[in-house]
Amino acid sequence: MSDSASRLMVEARSLRKDYGATRAVDNISFKVSRGEIVGFLGPNGAGKTTTMKMITGFLKPTDGNTFVGDINVQLDPLAAQRRLGYLPESAPLYNDMMVADFVRFIAELRGVTDSKRLATICDRCGLGGVLGKDIGHLSKGFRQRVGLAQAMVHDPDLLILDEPTSGLDPNQIVEIRELIKELGREKTVILSTHILPEVQATCDRIIIVNDGRIVADDTTQHLTAAREGAVVRVVVKPKNGTDSARVRGIFSDLPGVRGVDPADGEGAGTFGFTLRAEGNRDPREAVFASAVTHDLIILDMHRESVSLEDTFRRLTRKEGPNA
Repeated sequence: MSDSASRLMVEARSLRKDYGATRAVDNISFKVSRGEIVGFLGPNGAGKTTTMKMITGFLKPTDGNTFVGDINVQLDPLAAQRRLGYLPESAPLYNDMMVADFVRFIAELRGVTDSKRLATICDRCGLGGVLGKDIGHLSKGFRQRVGLAQAMVHDPDLLILDEPTSGLDPNQIVEIRELIKELGREKTVILSTHILPEVQATCDRIIIVNDGRIVADDTTQHLTAAREGAVVRVVVKPKNGTDSARVRGIFSDLPGVRGVDPADGEGAGTFGFTLRAEGNRDPREAVFASAVTHDLIILDMHRESVSLEDTFRRLTRKEGPNA
């Protein structure tokens, strides 16, 4: 087996799912390697949850195959499910069971008998203070933590998490984010969420689906790069009383700059500008050299990125079928 094959944890091959005349997932293919944290994004009804259910073996595809490691999920779903943990958007919990009893029950179903393992999982998921409470009396945030614990109890190689931070307060979100990043050092994680800052803070790579198809598969940095040349924000303070119009003209004359727009400065005597470059050119070196020549003090200069939200909206403007 090649090294690349041994590192492959998840593969979807030409996945398709039809509900009568409605195609919820349309020829989706991707690979995820061991140790990757992948954000799986899309508007409501884009096919995210349907795809995740096919990967886990909870839903049979109309066509195509999914693999967990070298296991074909459609041919041997139980073997695949031994290697993965799944947290659905609405975690399947027994409200009349105490937290400790439920986690122990799931562990027994998974063949886990190590009490230290259970204690570690409950501690990592922040359940220490509610182990003796009935699940039905817990807040949405703690119920989500119980769902995460049941997904992790058997120490799976792969975690598939559908909206793992749903219902959590900001402090809890940070804790779960750090836990997911920690798990990503030793496991493969695929997570779906509508909280885009969470994706930027947590994920190595992003897959965006719309209308049942993949419309983007790349790193956050590449997805948020400016589409039409660099966009550079500059704030300067002239030494010699040069006015804003003159400074704008200086920057407009730089090679590779296709436009300069006024922007906010940083106090009296300062001027801000947004420079738009041609093609793949980056005008920052030319801006610096020109500032030296014309006695302009640069107070701030940085290359701006398109927000992930802007990228997401651009790629998913048209709502897809219900999934």
